[in-house]
Amino acid sequence: METYYHPKDLAKFGDMSKGNPQLWDKFMAYYSAVFAEGALTEREKALIAVAVAHAVQCPYCIDAYTQACWKRAPTPRR
Repeated sequence: METYYHPKDLAKFGDMSKGNPQLWDKFMAYYSAVFAEGALTEREKALIAVAVAHAVQCPYCIDAYTQACWKRAPTPRR
């Protein structure tokens, strides 16, 4: 079955700034503030985002936030 989701497109996310750099800067400031450490860690926020992405069934968001969770995973102890 054909789908609109192509994993390689996720790498193009940063290109969105080319259309309106000022709006992109505002979005990134908002996004950074949302995921900043606070009452919850960045990883906890990313885990919540994965759950929401599944609820709304956005494959791009699922992919992006899953990667964010892996990047913020604690280092295993030996």
